[in-house]
Amino acid sequence: MASVRQRYPWPKEARLRRCSEFSRVYREGARVGGSHMMVICLKAPGMNGPKVGLAVPKSLGKSVVRNRVRRRLREAARLNLGLLEPELAVVIQARKTALEAPFEDLKKEVEKLFRRCGRL
Repeated sequence: MASVRQRYPWPKEARLRRCSEFSRVYREGARVGGSHMMVICLKAPGMNGPKVGLAVPKSLGKSVVRNRVRRRLREAARLNLGLLEPELAVVIQARKTALEAPFEDLKKEVEKLFRRCGRL
């Protein structure tokens, strides 16, 4: 019997895409830190659903390395998207330790930080 896979979509509406959106979150948001990443949270009334953006600095390495970190963080965020309140905008900023961290650690840390964002 084939296994049934549960889907966790990552719709365009759930992404921060514009520079102005990122700037507003950086300027007005509250910072919550972890060992592999920092999360900047902003409660923005009027949004339809939570929005998540990723920031991976060039200091982490070449583009291949940064894209790998970005893919892993995106997947961890996608799996935990349901933990965020509907009017929350979040930017996940990777740290150097995210390069070597196992995916399970990243997933647990995203879950922990998203829960802390909900309490701000």
